[in-house]
Amino acid sequence: MPVGESRCSSPPRAADPDEEASWVWGEIKAEARRDAESEPALASYLYSTILSHSTLDRSLAFHLGNKLCSSTLLSTLLYDLFLNTFSGDPDLRSAAVADLRATRSRDPACVSFSHCLLNYKGFLACQAHRVAHKLWTQSRKPLALALQSRISDVFAVDIHPGAKLGKGILFDHATGVVVGETAVIGNNVSILHHVTLGGTGKAGGDRHPKIGDGVLIGAGATILGNVKIGGGAKIGAGSVVLINVPPRATAVGNPAKLVEEKEGSKVEECPGMSMDHTSFISDWSDYSI
Repeated sequence: MPVGESRCSSPPRAADPDEEASWVWGEIKAEARRDAESEPALASYLYSTILSHSTLDRSLAFHLGNKLCSSTLLSTLLYDLFLNTFSGDPDLRSAAVADLRATRSRDPACVSFSHCLLNYKGFLACQAHRVAHKLWTQSRKPLALALQSRISDVFAVDIHPGAKLGKGILFDHATGVVVGETAVIGNNVSILHHVTLGGTGKAGGDRHPKIGDGVLIGAGATILGNVKIGGGAKIGAGSVVLINVPPRATAVGNPAKLVEEKEGSKVEECPGMSMDHTSFISDWSDYSI
């Protein structure tokens, strides 16, 4: 690892991204075969979404197309859109693999890669957003906004297509997540349900939070304005954050305040990967209710 680079800032990866993608795809197909054998009722579904496809790109494009289609936005159109975008941008493919690995390793309820690919709406919303963001950067804004609307309708996750996301992202449960246009989310960040990264009112321009690498944001937290959440920071569940939070600090409360560390306490490097929500209460601070 290069000097000055932490595991928070480096998305999970193998020496060769193509090899890693091939390995993950092989795992997904093996899992799908086992599930089809053990649960025949799902055999047709697993064949059409996973086993009939030659690559993760094709499987993901097919699945997203069917999830997000409507009577006027056809699944075949969306399939071509997703597949062409994924196939044309290696960064999107590597981000999908990093997000799969993040979900599988951080969420004990995630029993397999295929379970994440098929059923985790946070993962699916994130991949669809990446395509919407690509369209946004290509000045295809009407289509990007239409896709954002469908993602919000289907997954209850509302991410403006202008928002920038890193790799190794976990939207855990994901329901009610709102991310504004100028928000930035770094690598290896974990965000729980009903989190808002919003503005403070009618102000224009750069008006949304900037989330550093390895940050953990608890359920129901609200972060407002163009504030910076430093790498490795923790935001407690239900907190309302209106201030900058230094790297590896913990902010809790409404309005949120920084929790002072105990002398000699160990500061966690990457809570976004460890998913440790509560150690600061007893091991790291004198915080009391």
